Amino acid sequence: MEQAININQGATKWDIRQKVWDYIEAKNLANFPRPVHHRIPNFKGAYGACNKIVTLDVFSKTSEVKVDPDKPLEGARLAALQARKTLLVPTPRLRTGLFNKIVPPQNATNEDLRVCSTSQGVKEFSVPIGLDARVQVDLVVVGSVAVSEKGYRIGKGEGFADMEYAMMASMGAVNESTVVVTMVHDCQVVDIPEGLTESHDLTVDYIITPTRIVKTECQHPKPQGIIWSKLDAEMLEKIPILKKLRALEQKAGNDVTLKVSSAESVKPAAEPKPEAKPNPKRDPKSRPRHEPKQEPKRQYIENGAERPGGGAVEQEHPRGSSSTLYLGGIPAGLRVSELKTVLRERNAVPLRLTWQGAQHRAFLEYNDGPGADLALTALQDLSINGHTLKAERAKSQRGGHRPNQTLQRPQKKEAKGAAHPPTATAAIVSITTPSEEGS
Repeated sequence: MEQAININQGATKWDIRQKVWDYIEAKNLANFPRPVHHRIPNFKGAYGACNKIVTLDVFSKTSEVKVDPDKPLEGARLAALQARKTLLVPTPRLRTGLFNKIVPPQNATNEDLRVCSTSQGVKEFSVPIGLDARVQVDLVVVGSVAVSEKGYRIGKGEGFADMEYAMMASMGAVNESTVVVTMVHDCQVVDIPEGLTESHDLTVDYIITPTRIVKTECQHPKPQGIIWSKLDAEMLEKIPILKKLRALEQKAGNDVTLKVSSAESVKPAAEPKPEAKPNPKRDPKSRPRHEPKQEPKRQYIENGAERPGGGAVEQEHPRGSSSTLYLGGIPAGLRVSELKTVLRERNAVPLRLTWQGAQHRAFLEYNDGPGADLALTALQDLSINGHTLKAERAKSQRGGHRPNQTLQRPQKKEAKGAAHPPTATAAIVSITTPSEEGS
């Protein structure tokens, strides 16, 4: 079948996502919610595609089905409930667990089951399933942004479907015989370059569209468990259940060593007590020019406003100056979380990230010069959503300013612009402390 969207051989995952999202919007191929960007598209004809799942042999044989909570998969959830199968859905963003089980009311009517299949029903009629529960899932249904006839899949970029499957494999809920199905619009079936699929990526066995069913015969192995070396401490903080699974695997004698990044090499002190500050009376050079009252935090950073002679950002933190990179050309609409995902994919996770999306730029702090050099090399030729980004040393470091020098801004201008405080121009995002994230 001729494909509606042509993918260039050198395209990245983000290029493919953007191309699919743009095409669906331009051709008006989706229902609510709109726009489809940064979502699993709720494509027109989704219900009809979902109804075809009952024709699969594996559907008739399975007793437990796990279906993602995406809107276009509502029909698949309803089909499972109507067939009186155990329906499992992932806990929202995996914050409190892995599975929730949908429990319809007694003597449920078709309308009751329809309500149970909606996002509101998932909230009202589900109960959590503990890690110690014996669960055996024979059929997994996932949403996709793009998929290839070879079985390669691309989600919306947050990695939850991949992580959920890896966690299920880790707890023995899935095995090599488990079948993975996705429902998409015909235009979402594209040629995905083979090199984009990594060991942690989930592939699919069946693609169901409004017009056809494709058996992929995919040879790429599915995740056999959690690849701990690809995770960092931030991910464990974001998904607490990972800590429990890691403790279980560590107890079983498995290697659970986490990825060590430049961000993790200088972790904040475990105790909340702040580090001792220099005494201004003993060391006049350490006295700042301005001492506004601030809430205690582990970040000390200029807000990123430009000085009259050209933009130079100075950044400080308790452990001294760190090398900073400037990342320009950030496309409009890009989210902080999406940029962080790209940085992880390139092994260029910074110590801290200063987000200035309105100015189409960001500043990346690294622990030291060598760490910044490695990141700078990794970020060359970086392209997101068809836009080439520019990575270079921040001007404050290339222009000869002292690392701990604070930029002095005209005081009168600041007073006049009081209605626009500095915090409105930049968002400071901690890469190692998810609880402080602004996205």
